[in-house]
Amino acid sequence: MKRENIKLILKRLFIIAVITYVIYTFFVQQKELNAYKADQERYLQQIAEEEEKQEELNQTKANLNSKEYIEEIARDKLNMYLPNEKVYIDVSK
Repeated sequence: MKRENIKLILKRLFIIAVITYVIYTFFVQQKELNAYKADQERYLQQIAEEEEKQEELNQTKANLNSKEYIEEIARDKLNMYLPNEKVYIDVSK
């Protein structure tokens, strides 16, 4: 009878150990999955931002040789203006 009790106790301990291992593994994998999902969301956001930048660059490239774009760059970056054009300067800035 004593030997049977020992076997029964060992079986129960083994089952408890297996169940504990399975539960532990589940939680570790769930934590990793959550980290991967967060990474995925961050990468998807970065992709969306880069696609938006690419669209802006494509629009700029399409308008690069247009007269309006050249005038805009000359005014904004180079402070150049057309002859006889009135320029108002805001002195409060």
